[in-house]
Amino acid sequence: MSDLFHVGISGARGRMGRAVSQVLDARDDVMVAVRFDWGETPDLSLCDVVIDFSTAEASVALARQAAERGGPALVIGSTGFTPEQDAEILKAAEKVAIVRSGNFSLGVNILIGLVEHAALRLDARDWDIEVLETHHRRKVDAPSGTALMLGEAAANGRGVDLAAVRGAPYDGVGEPRQTGKIGFASLRAGGVVGEHTVMFASEDEVLTLSHSAIDRSLFAKGAVAAAAWVRNRRPGLYDMQDVLGFRQA
Repeated sequence: MSDLFHVGISGARGRMGRAVSQVLDARDDVMVAVRFDWGETPDLSLCDVVIDFSTAEASVALARQAAERGGPALVIGSTGFTPEQDAEILKAAEKVAIVRSGNFSLGVNILIGLVEHAALRLDARDWDIEVLETHHRRKVDAPSGTALMLGEAAANGRGVDLAAVRGAPYDGVGEPRQTGKIGFASLRAGGVVGEHTVMFASEDEVLTLSHSAIDRSLFAKGAVAAAAWVRNRRPGLYDMQDVLGFRQA
């Protein structure tokens, strides 16, 4: 019983919140202390960690509340943050441990590493990079958080800032594609859980790296693993590379 830990679920009525509930309810080392949604006032003192798949606005409010009281630790899977909201999360991480990721899939995080290594080795003068993502019709932010993570990985591989090389969406008649730009395209349709493809294209060949999510429970399982990892960590902002041991925390 000493290993039992208490988890809160933010965004509990959402699709991901329900998936997290199912994963937690199947484990005997976890007790779900509270389930809540935006606008409700949970008792955070009951939780060792809160798993949050809500909205950027709700996540910032939750992070601020946790920081003010010195806990609990947080696992944040919301996406679509503004730069100001990013700064709020970073500030809260000075007081509590936060794992934040646009995707909690093991496969996606391996893909991120592959993309960075490919970008490192494929000369930007010869190879264009395009990131394509597809999600269900209810997703409101684009590109997805995962697509941006993949773009960041490609930019890191090339030793550049993504903001400086991110290409504008293709629409209508414009100028030819600029060398070194990283492009993004988003599709929204039906109930697609999540598909991400990174294309490296030269004049002579195309390298495609991709990942398809079959069931959203894979994200929930990753988030629960992150919760178990972060609950006893020092304050700071972590990601899945830390959780998976790819980076010294």
